[in-house]
Amino acid sequence: MILRKSQHYICFLLLLCVIVSSCEKFTGDQSIPAYLSIDSIYITTDYYRQGTTSQNITDAWVYVDDEFIGAFELPARFPVLKSGKHTVKVWPGIKKNGIAATRGSYEFYVPVEKQVNFSLDSTSRMGVMRSGYQSATNFTWLEDFDNVSLTLDTTDRSSAFIQHTQPGSPLTFEGGHSGLVELDSIHDFFECTTHDEYIIPLAPVYLEMNFNLTNSLTVGVITYGNTTLIQTPVLTLNPTNGVWKKVYIDLTNSLNGYTGMSTFRVYLGTFKDSGLKESTILFDNFKVVTRQTSQNSKN
Repeated sequence: MILRKSQHYICFLLLLCVIVSSCEKFTGDQSIPAYLSIDSIYITTDYYRQGTTSQNITDAWVYVDDEFIGAFELPARFPVLKSGKHTVKVWPGIKKNGIAATRGSYEFYVPVEKQVNFSLDSTSRMGVMRSGYQSATNFTWLEDFDNVSLTLDTTDRSSAFIQHTQPGSPLTFEGGHSGLVELDSIHDFFECTTHDEYIIPLAPVYLEMNFNLTNSLTVGVITYGNTTLIQTPVLTLNPTNGVWKKVYIDLTNSLNGYTGMSTFRVYLGTFKDSGLKESTILFDNFKVVTRQTSQNSKN
């Protein structure tokens, strides 16, 4: 019994020490934090130059007075050890290639900057924030399927072809039309490329697209040198079960994977998935974006 009482007494003293040390941690400069909340980030565009406002901004990369605070999945509420007025800069964040493990800020979007007055143990709300494309963004290719002519060509070996969705069709993502490919036992292979070749820039290159698939679809690039071409798959998109999605595909490494290549085309291709009698591929709002450089401004 005496041993048990001693043990209880020792435990009490240890607990008291923890409480006292915890209280001391929140005195002086390292005080109780303030909180910041961000609901979502959307973009605005000049449609004719920059295309759709569709986006898939999943995260906020937050800096306070140029000090990195952290990356937070939206919507977010998080502590900040600041008080008073400070400059908050928020970079829109994405999942590169649609993969959660490759989250990062999207360099083509403008960071949102705002003066915030932090109060200890209170939440400052930035709410819904508006971004857009950086002024130095170069839109190498845009395709929204709202014109009669397309900037995509099916290849000679493709047995399926691209259609426009019908006016007012529920299959259309936005605007007047989306692109539609139907696969069956006869038309069981689809492949297309951009009509034009584009200069490989000395800068990052991304492909943005909306898609809705009942069949897998591979997206890649064909790079061209003086005497050779190389077709490189970059990403295979999985069926989406009737849901439209947006993806940001990093083409940079694939475009620079081989020496002597100067131009490229984007390609899309797939066979009808095994076990399916029919399948549907829907896509919209293709954008190839890069940074404006002296190289691609001259070409």
